[in-house]
Amino acid sequence: MPDQPPAPSATMLAVQAWVSQPVVASFIAGGVAGAVSRTVVSPLERLKILLQVQTSAQTEYKMSISKALAKIWREEGFKGMMAGNGTNCVRIVPYSAVQFGSYNFYKRFFEATPGEPLSPGRRLLCGATAGITSVTFTYPLDIVRTRLSIQSASFESLGTKREVGKRLPGMWETMKTMYKTEGGIRALYRGIVPTVAGVAPYVGLNFMIYESVRQYLTPEGQANPSSVGKLMAGAISGAVAQTCTYPLDVLRRRFQVNTMSGMGYRYKGIFDAIRVIVTQEGVRGLYKGIAPNLLKVAPSMASSWLSFEMTRDFFVSLKPEPEDR
Repeated sequence: MPDQPPAPSATMLAVQAWVSQPVVASFIAGGVAGAVSRTVVSPLERLKILLQVQTSAQTEYKMSISKALAKIWREEGFKGMMAGNGTNCVRIVPYSAVQFGSYNFYKRFFEATPGEPLSPGRRLLCGATAGITSVTFTYPLDIVRTRLSIQSASFESLGTKREVGKRLPGMWETMKTMYKTEGGIRALYRGIVPTVAGVAPYVGLNFMIYESVRQYLTPEGQANPSSVGKLMAGAISGAVAQTCTYPLDVLRRRFQVNTMSGMGYRYKGIFDAIRVIVTQEGVRGLYKGIAPNLLKVAPSMASSWLSFEMTRDFFVSLKPEPEDR
């Protein structure tokens, strides 16, 4: 008789039991999903940020998306296309992990009765709560990512016509400089109010729409849609949620560079920022960068949801059988 494979050790069974818990599996899968989705669309993410912070007096990136991407490639190369992505992944892995993990954790508190599927309204509220939780934990990395995305761009007012080979400050150096020169811990949370105001409805809408579209695309008699169905549900949910909340994302970026010399922003508050933007740049100013954003959000959210479900299902499948214990 062939040798039987050795039985899993008690430690291995305990680890499998732990990672297969829905909240833990969702936490790990959320981190994987975040890294995958952001890396796929990093060049469009950077272009979106450059357009969001560009004032009406700055025209360096006032051109078509293809020409703007070509300009970044020509002036900064591959590193320019991916500028800020390392920090973004360092931020998005815990952000996405906390978001998906907390959504699954909070679900029990939003269920009308234990085990009952959430209604669309309850999904919206549960997702919004998860969004607030995740952004609060990871906001300093988000503001540093914005600074890193801008510092090498060719805005004349920033004086960034830099020398070839000149080293730019990295993530931790930028964070330390902001902390020392811009007001301590408050500097690392500048713009968090409009961020939370935008993230809460965005994440809530994202979860609500995804679950609803996913359910619609699931064939009768089956528990899950196909991979294509999951991709479609993710793309639709991301595009709708982002379009509805985009002006708040613009406000977030503007406040994150509000004290950055050369950018020309000195907003006193959210309503003052809206008034100044609409007065100087028109209503279109609140939607700057939405074109590359919509181009990126479909593949970003589609890959995010698909990789999340595949990774989560893998970890859940590791749950030991009763006889293994």
